[in-house]
Amino acid sequence: MHGAILGCGNTPKHGAATDSPGARNNQVLGIGSGSTIVHAVQRLAERVKEENLTIVCIPTSFQARQLILQNGLTLSDLDRNPELDVAIDGADEVDSDLNLIKGGGGCLTQEKIVAGFAKCFIVIADYRKKSDRLGEQWKKGVPIEVIPMAYVPVTRALTKKFGGVVELRMAVNKAGPVVTDNGNFILDWKFDKIHEWREVNTAIKMIPGVVETGLFIDMAEVVYFGMEDGSVSVREKQPC
Repeated sequence: MHGAILGCGNTPKHGAATDSPGARNNQVLGIGSGSTIVHAVQRLAERVKEENLTIVCIPTSFQARQLILQNGLTLSDLDRNPELDVAIDGADEVDSDLNLIKGGGGCLTQEKIVAGFAKCFIVIADYRKKSDRLGEQWKKGVPIEVIPMAYVPVTRALTKKFGGVVELRMAVNKAGPVVTDNGNFILDWKFDKIHEWREVNTAIKMIPGVVETGLFIDMAEVVYFGMEDGSVSVREKQPC
């Protein structure tokens, strides 16, 4: 798939969701995780060489850090570059209001920090992540990063306040739970009804022991979906 280079506020007539949106000379970019981002970073690296661009990249995870280095891009951090021009990341699900569920890969806190300090947040995803409402496609729940000592009381508080089922995410290739890059646990809250997500997100974050949620509310400016036929479907934030 090939396409136009996309930026915030620019809608492609043709293109691929895996192209390198937002990248311009002398910019600081946040680089997310996931399979679609791998292709975007590879394309970004090609552009940097072809056009002699000066780009600095901030990773959201260990995986993103390795991706930046493997593609020969300039690695930095939020200490040196506390304000980003564009953050590019994937999503587990996107609703019609551009609310996201993220954190299936366990990096939700860093991803939200990087996206939150970017002037523009662009999401790249495949067509299977496109929903009218959260929970329609993604059935694994909302990831919630918690301090390890608090996972039991947080689990109880979540089910008491919001219903549904909460599970401690267990590791696949090690015994015991998944441990995040920050040394914390992840709870997956499988909600059983439609919620007012802005209110729920705020309420969950007020529970002692919660570090961050995988609900990204009113953060994405535009989402590019790579469709099955190779075309791109675009959802942009609606003006207030």
